[in-house]
Amino acid sequence: MKTHYPRPLSATLLLSLLAPLAAGAQMPPQPDPNNLYSEIMAGKLSPAVKDHLARVYVPNRQSDDVTVIDPATLKVVDRIKVGINPQHIVPSWDLQTLWVTNNAEGRTDGTLTPIDPKTGKRRGPDVVVDDPYNMYATPDGASAIVVAEARKRLDFRDPHTMKLQYSIDVPQCPGINHADFSIDGKYAIFTCEYSGGLAKIDLVNRKVLGYLSLGKGRMPQDVRASPDGKVFYVADMKSDGVHLVDGESFTKIGFIATGVGAHGLYPSRDGRKLYVANRGSNKVWGPPRGKGSVSVIDFATRKVETTWPIPGGGSPDMGNVSADGRTLWLSGRYDDLIYVIDTATGETKTIASPKEPHGLTVWPQPGRYSLGHTGNLR
Repeated sequence: MKTHYPRPLSATLLLSLLAPLAAGAQMPPQPDPNNLYSEIMAGKLSPAVKDHLARVYVPNRQSDDVTVIDPATLKVVDRIKVGINPQHIVPSWDLQTLWVTNNAEGRTDGTLTPIDPKTGKRRGPDVVVDDPYNMYATPDGASAIVVAEARKRLDFRDPHTMKLQYSIDVPQCPGINHADFSIDGKYAIFTCEYSGGLAKIDLVNRKVLGYLSLGKGRMPQDVRASPDGKVFYVADMKSDGVHLVDGESFTKIGFIATGVGAHGLYPSRDGRKLYVANRGSNKVWGPPRGKGSVSVIDFATRKVETTWPIPGGGSPDMGNVSADGRTLWLSGRYDDLIYVIDTATGETKTIASPKEPHGLTVWPQPGRYSLGHTGNLR
């Protein structure tokens, strides 16, 4: 299949994006060295997204399409046909493409579907890659990281053509899944869903630094770093809460109970809170109308300050926060719904999105560049 190349960028934008690479593949400097969320605050939209449509993109795993929602009207405005088993909508490092990861459930015909955020439409044909369950980007923008979950492997690819650059095998990390990155961009911590542990990846020397077990019967899901980058918060679907892991020493230092089936993690726009989507079930394939909720953790105290139950029960899974910080958007994976949650009150509205909505993203979001997933911007 023909490989897709995104449309050319303006000369000014291209030079600004390539500057860190020309300097020797260094990540862009952190404006606030003590707060890695300083650039994702409300109002800090990059000039690179000034012409992008305000939309919410929802991959529906079982119907092989993407629901497109206008957040101003809460109306579905389009459905985009994509590949087999779409899992996540991933903003590219340069913020110019939204990639749909279609992993075809471990088969060899996985694909990435490019969506143009300026039009909200597909941009060219799918790109064939092996088992793209999830996708991230190296902090310097030099590589897209395709998380080949079924292969226990991380495939580093050219971020535009998706040509394979190199791979890192993670044999002791079955179900490799979500990740976050150190504040200096030198390493990443990935969750190992089916072994109950984590893998620490050296991005400089391209190797596994080690594995950490979180305990028997654990099932880690999403992971996000604290604002100072020192502590990694790891949601655990079977422990009903969030593990705290020291990134440098790679040791567990605490646990915060949240709710049934803790799954997705999203920092607030002011970088002070962490929203935890509790999926309402400890099972991989849970029932509808479970004990779903959203817990709000205060980063400073490391305590839950409030929990918002989903009215009537539900299955809040993955998503992100609106650009202004006022709304948390989450997929309701086992209820074929999208939850639109007021971050001031917890009031919840719903939008239908069949079948089995998963890793949705809100676009555009504040930030200088994207580390992937459903919008891990910095």
